[in-house]
Amino acid sequence: MSRRSGILEFAVLGLLRESPMHGYELRKRLNTSLGVFRAFSYGSLYPCLKTLVANGWLIEEPGSALEDALAASLAGRRAKIVYRLTAQGKEHFEELLGQSGPDAWEDEHFAARFAFFGQTSRDVRMRVLEGRRSRLEERLEKMRASLARSRERLDGYTLELQRHGMESVEREVRWLNELIESERTGRDQRSGAGRSEQGTSGDPGGLPRHRGGSRPDPSDDTAK
Repeated sequence: MSRRSGILEFAVLGLLRESPMHGYELRKRLNTSLGVFRAFSYGSLYPCLKTLVANGWLIEEPGSALEDALAASLAGRRAKIVYRLTAQGKEHFEELLGQSGPDAWEDEHFAARFAFFGQTSRDVRMRVLEGRRSRLEERLEKMRASLARSRERLDGYTLELQRHGMESVEREVRWLNELIESERTGRDQRSGAGRSEQGTSGDPGGLPRHRGGSRPDPSDDTAK
């Protein structure tokens, strides 16, 4: 399985965990709710759905007459199939949510993972956030070293482009620092109140209050 198809399967399972959907509705949610799929090829969605059905993680059901009428008005054709997550599919998605290794820190996968942080346990969120920050700090160090070596050979516009890339990564690191601190503060508050520190799925944590500027988009190409 390619990395991108794995991200797509993860996102589809996560969206269908919320509610069953027609294919056209999934396409819309992938595009509007998950920014990482802005450049997503819709031709990949239906093969992905067929694979998930074959694996027993989804089932296909006929849509209601009302749903089919809505699909016809929105998509220009009758969409008769509704995709529903099975018990095995839910269990598989829970396993994926619990993964926090290096793949979860990469640009595209991190954006998809972050979109489902509301369903992810606090300890996993922390590991993913800290791993992402570590990855970006490594990238930033390499960018600074490269710029220092090549500064004299770059024209003004190329130099500004390099600086812009560095500033984008620095901005995301600051954003991650705020998120990590908020997660720690929320955990400490829960612990101080005599509650378990073990995160639970659906625990929203403590998102930081945004202090000026725009929150970085993890899927923004300038941050890669």
